Amino acid sequence: MFAGIDEVDWTSMEHAYGPADDVPGLLRGLASADPAEREQALDGMYGAVHHQGDVYACTLACIPFLFQLVVDPGIHDRGSIVELLTSIGGIDLDEDDEEETDEEIDEEEIEDAANYAMAASAVTAGAGAFFELIADEDPGVRLAAPLALATLHSHPVRVLALLRERLPVEPDEEVRLALVEAAGRVALRNRPLAGQAADWLSRIAGEAYAPAMRLAALAQLARCAPDALPDDVVRMVAGLLTELRSTPGTAVGVPDPVGAAAQVDEPGPGEPAEERGAPVTLMGQVRALSAAESAGRSAPWTADLLRTLHVGLDDRVADRSALLIDQLRSPDRWQRIDAVRMSSGLIRAWRGSYEELVRLVGAQLADPEPRLADAASHMLEELFGLAAPAADALAARVASDPGSWVKEWESEPTGLGSAVKALARLGDARAVPALAAALERPEVPHDVGFAIGYLGAAAAPLAGVLRRRLGGLDLDEGVYDRASPLLGGLTALRAGEAAPEVLRVLRGAPEYRGEWLRTSALRALGSFGPAARCAVPELRALIRRPGTPAATEAAQALWAVEGDAEAVLPVLVEGLGAEHAHERRSAVSALGGLGAHAAAVAPRLRALLLHDELWLRVDAAIALWEVTGRSEESVPVMLAAWEENRHVRVRVAECLALMGVAGAGSDAAQVLRAELASVRRHNAMDGGYGSHDTYEDEKLLVLCRRALHEVTGKGPTT
Repeated sequence: MFAGIDEVDWTSMEHAYGPADDVPGLLRGLASADPAEREQALDGMYGAVHHQGDVYACTLACIPFLFQLVVDPGIHDRGSIVELLTSIGGIDLDEDDEEETDEEIDEEEIEDAANYAMAASAVTAGAGAFFELIADEDPGVRLAAPLALATLHSHPVRVLALLRERLPVEPDEEVRLALVEAAGRVALRNRPLAGQAADWLSRIAGEAYAPAMRLAALAQLARCAPDALPDDVVRMVAGLLTELRSTPGTAVGVPDPVGAAAQVDEPGPGEPAEERGAPVTLMGQVRALSAAESAGRSAPWTADLLRTLHVGLDDRVADRSALLIDQLRSPDRWQRIDAVRMSSGLIRAWRGSYEELVRLVGAQLADPEPRLADAASHMLEELFGLAAPAADALAARVASDPGSWVKEWESEPTGLGSAVKALARLGDARAVPALAAALERPEVPHDVGFAIGYLGAAAAPLAGVLRRRLGGLDLDEGVYDRASPLLGGLTALRAGEAAPEVLRVLRGAPEYRGEWLRTSALRALGSFGPAARCAVPELRALIRRPGTPAATEAAQALWAVEGDAEAVLPVLVEGLGAEHAHERRSAVSALGGLGAHAAAVAPRLRALLLHDELWLRVDAAIALWEVTGRSEESVPVMLAAWEENRHVRVRVAECLALMGVAGAGSDAAQVLRAELASVRRHNAMDGGYGSHDTYEDEKLLVLCRRALHEVTGKGPTT
């Protein structure tokens, strides 16, 4: 075992955490008879040698020794080593990850690419070993081998034939599912074989096979050959899920989470003493979480199959919604938990009609299983106006559970509970009692100001407590965190009666985060308009320091309070020369707010239409229209930015709606109609998302219709 390992110059190599001289010990640890030592070694391989999927010189040097391990039947946990080799040598060929770019790459990126290529070549060269493992006595090895072959072997025709031969004789259900999944991977990597794979998968999806196999086959068909899916796929999947639930010996309920964790974490009486004192590893934690997630499920792999099916169905929103609606009506709580999670992903990425789906998610709020109710409230929190069908369910949840109004965290600021935020984001006045209670707490939740902003006039009764709490704050080094939510709430309410309390904060801002605090206070005063006239002397003093962020903010506030363009115009013009782009953007936007009073600065704004910073160009284009009333120079700049950066579209659409330039046949109308015709949300990201993505996209749709004079009356709560 490991012949030649000591001849490798490991000390000349590095991994993610420094010199690679510990790699031989990790390799030997993978061969250990001690389960804890094997787990630590595997943890080290993923954590350092193959850190986050990276391939180093030492990773390449490990490949021959990893192959020695997987072919030795005396080694335990060889399935994990097969998975490691698959990860090292595999390249994800999903289309979403194959984005071309014209950007230049540096030497380090070139070296990384070379390492990946060498790893793929080295593992592929040895992938013939996986053929023998497909019939290994160890089920864990048989479970890992199909995907390794499908991902790495250079003769996909042979691989597909082997998968078909093995399926009838494989005794383990989970391994049979892996064989079907591998067929889908072969078809994805080798498009000429997609037809053969689809024919085989279609036969498996027929009546002759067990429900699990049929569901797996449908999932892979959706993934590699969606056109081959039967027309009644929704009905078929719903029926298969019903069959799986009715299988004798399955558990429908959800286990106690504490009990499940105890089953995972506590060693049994027959386990060796070494395991009891073994250090916790990342791999161990992942395994424990996976076991806890699977405990009590009738078919723990069902969620993965359904996720695969949804990915394959892609933009077939109606079919995906119908599948999820069926799951949400299931008596199996785990299926409903999975459905809530998948519903969140669907709505976040795709536009569609979701009223019934959202209503059923709202119904889960009343379920006694906390994981189900929490998943539902978190999803609804992200939907803003789209959560309207669940409004009554949210209100009932909030009214029945005051303990969930505020969430406290060890390492994060106190925040509002999901159900309260979701209700407030609907503009529903039934959230006001919860916010009132939150404002009386010693530590006011950091996001209460945002919630008040969505409620608008319905939150007017909270102005008094906001004012009282702000007036009682000590203006010490930590005041910004305490004042920020209060100032945000007063700004949203335009509560001019609070001007004295806000002015006190403005005058007493400490050095630490003082600029942030002054900005929040100035924006509050500006929102009050003439009701903040008591602050005029302070505002005029601040604008005497032109070119500073505070001066620009003070000028905006002074204009809102007093309307003195002659006083603020020189300050804002000075702000156009600020060092940082975001400060220049503030000055540009403020000048636009002056309208025709700032017409003299049109040449300065026109010059910014050619600036390198896209957002500054857009702001300048909008401000130029606002001060001149002419759109011919601004619209081309905004439409070019629309195509260049999708995240600017809401800002552009808002201006186009005000301009009224999207007449029939215009360039603006064509762009807006193309956006409305898209099923995918403009800001949908693969592998990530923002908490306001759905809100922003729904807002964009409303603005596009408004610009085209197609207002429907629907839209996000603002």
